[in-house]
Amino acid sequence: MRLQVLGCGDAFGSGGRFHTCFHVEVARTGFLVDCGASSLIAIRRYGVDPNGIDTVFLTHLHGDHFGGLPWLILDGQLVSQRRSPLTIVGPPGTRARLTATMEALFPGSSTVERRFAVDVREIEAETPMEVGGVTVTAFVVRHPSGAPSHALRLECDGKVLAYTGDTEWVDALVPAGREADLMIAEGYTIDRPVPFHLDWATLKARLPEIAPKRLMLTHMSAEMIARPPDGYIAAEDGLVVEI
Repeated sequence: MRLQVLGCGDAFGSGGRFHTCFHVEVARTGFLVDCGASSLIAIRRYGVDPNGIDTVFLTHLHGDHFGGLPWLILDGQLVSQRRSPLTIVGPPGTRARLTATMEALFPGSSTVERRFAVDVREIEAETPMEVGGVTVTAFVVRHPSGAPSHALRLECDGKVLAYTGDTEWVDALVPAGREADLMIAEGYTIDRPVPFHLDWATLKARLPEIAPKRLMLTHMSAEMIARPPDGYIAAEDGLVVEI
């Protein structure tokens, strides 16, 4: 399993970073975990073939985590000449929110005829779903987005990738990340509490319960980028991690 950070920024582009997007390649498939508004730019910058992305797994429906989907879909239609289906897995409400977003940005784009299918699947918490050889399990977290927000646990080729998404501490992060080969966690601040976001001090205190094999912090605010503490992999746009 090869993971490349295409974007690890917060909603405000702190540090000049792209919005959240992780590209994962395994033997049988390629997929994204989140697809923030700037993701197609990052896909171009880092030379990722958009037609090699079979699935997009979404944690929640904020623009910096899912807002790149209209551009990814339109690119497949108009530029990359996509033919293979694109599957989008997200929380309940994903189908309606995607349609509304596409119509707001590009009227008529949600209903236009394409040469590839867009298959939207809405995942319920703690009910594993198998998509293209990847088993994904969602866990409810605390981050208001007009729909349920999830942490994700993805299992493929004998490896486990976990991602908290955006959230303040909830106990569901323990089973979501337990003994994962790589756990990606929000690390918005060092120790300053911010509602609905996770700080490093809180996460660090609970890490013995989770026991991930490796930990990467992402979605860092300007203060966290300026003074990163030790003890984890600090996400950077373009970073590649072999799992």
